[in-house]
Amino acid sequence: MVSSHDFIEDKRNLNIKIYVNGKFYKRKDAKISVFDSSTMLGDGIWDSIRYHNNKFIFLKEHVDRLFKDAKLIDLKIHLNRKKITEILEKTVKINNIKTDGHLRIIISRGIKSTPYQSPKVTISKPTIIIIPEFKKPDKRAYKKGLKLVTVNTIRGPENVQNPQINSLSKLNCILACIEAQKKGADEALMFDINDNIATNNSTHFFYIKNNCVFTSTGKYCVTGITRQKIIDICKAHKIKVFQKNFKLKDVLNADEAFVTGTFAGIVPVNKINNKKFKINDNNLTYKLSNFYLDLINK
Repeated sequence: MVSSHDFIEDKRNLNIKIYVNGKFYKRKDAKISVFDSSTMLGDGIWDSIRYHNNKFIFLKEHVDRLFKDAKLIDLKIHLNRKKITEILEKTVKINNIKTDGHLRIIISRGIKSTPYQSPKVTISKPTIIIIPEFKKPDKRAYKKGLKLVTVNTIRGPENVQNPQINSLSKLNCILACIEAQKKGADEALMFDINDNIATNNSTHFFYIKNNCVFTSTGKYCVTGITRQKIIDICKAHKIKVFQKNFKLKDVLNADEAFVTGTFAGIVPVNKINNKKFKINDNNLTYKLSNFYLDLINK
């Protein structure tokens, strides 16, 4: 099995310096309170950012998404965008990351005085953690492709738990992931409440039919930055792209399929349920991938 998150092991990750609330700690020493909202309730938000060729990829978009998600869960970050950006830059500098860096930023509501869900018992400022890693995607995923499978766990509506938020409460996606793995697949292809295809458990989904690119409306998936870049690339290169509702039968009748994400960019799909897709150098998927690489290598 392969994954859109497979990476090449790097021994430097044993000695990374992790940012926790204003200080940097060695990996073995980085800790938070057992009363933190993240461990106690999954109450918080997160984002991941790539550091490539001495620069962050789409930094503004990622920081904007972080603050957007914080606002949606009524979490007031006590640091502004500029300060968060400065900390991210300091994190790559102190870890001597030049390229192939992957940073996970986690912001919880803070420490609780007692195990209880109400924000009223929060007694600290939000907890801010940044975990930097040296992570180069494993090329085998791009050559072999991913196997997706549909699952029973669906993406819910906004008034249950907003699926557009990158929240620490990832149980919905975790359960879908477990289902998929039990079926021998790499990722789960998830439906929305109307039985349309919505997204995957950890990446965004696209399919191609007659050289036209299709993806969901975005209503039931995390606000995807790489996803939007692919949509923009299609428009810039006069490739027809549609954001619309579609059914599983449309996907199974497709010519190609691929997934997108911050870490791996574009990864082709080789199988969905029992439907196999041919992967070759002439696929539009690879053409889009090359356009994307051109964009991040500017």
